[in-house]
Amino acid sequence: MTDPGGRKAELEARNAAMREQVSSLLEGLQRQTAQLREAQDAAMAATGEATSADGLVTVRVNAVGIVTDVQISPSAFRSSTPEKLARSFREAAQAAAHDARGKADAALAPVQENVPDLPDLFPGTPSLKDLMPAPPPEPTTRVQPDDPDDDWEPPSAFRKDPW
Repeated sequence: MTDPGGRKAELEARNAAMREQVSSLLEGLQRQTAQLREAQDAAMAATGEATSADGLVTVRVNAVGIVTDVQISPSAFRSSTPEKLARSFREAAQAAAHDARGKADAALAPVQENVPDLPDLFPGTPSLKDLMPAPPPEPTTRVQPDDPDDDWEPPSAFRKDPW
C-alpha cells in the first residue's frame, strides 16, 4: 500500500510546479503583450520620405501612406511640365509609402517572430498568416529622368506664346 502522507506531498509538489509553470506563462504573455504594444506604437509612428529622381518633389507620408508634407523645388516650374511634375510627385509618394511600410514592418518583425500561429497551438486550425491579405504589388511605372519623347522647352522671353 502507498503512504497517504507521501501521496499528498507528491500531489502538493506537482500542484506547486504547475502553478509555477502557469505563473511563468502568464508573465511571458504579459511581456509579449507589452512588446506587441510597443511594436504597434512604433509601427504606427513610422514615417516615410522620398525625393523624386529628378529632385523636383519630396514627399513625406505617415505609417499608412497618407501624404503629410510635399515640397516642390522652386526650379520645378521653370524646368518641368505639369505632366512630368505629376509623375515626379507620384514617384516620390510611392517611394515614401514604401519607405514607411518598410519601417512599420521592421518594427513589427521581432514580435511576429515570437508569436505562435494557431496551428502551433491547435492542430488543424487555419493559419492566421493565411488570413492576412498580401500587400498590393508595387507599381511598375517609374519616372525616367531623361524622357526622349519630351519636347518641352523652358519659357523664353523671345517666344510669343506663354509656354
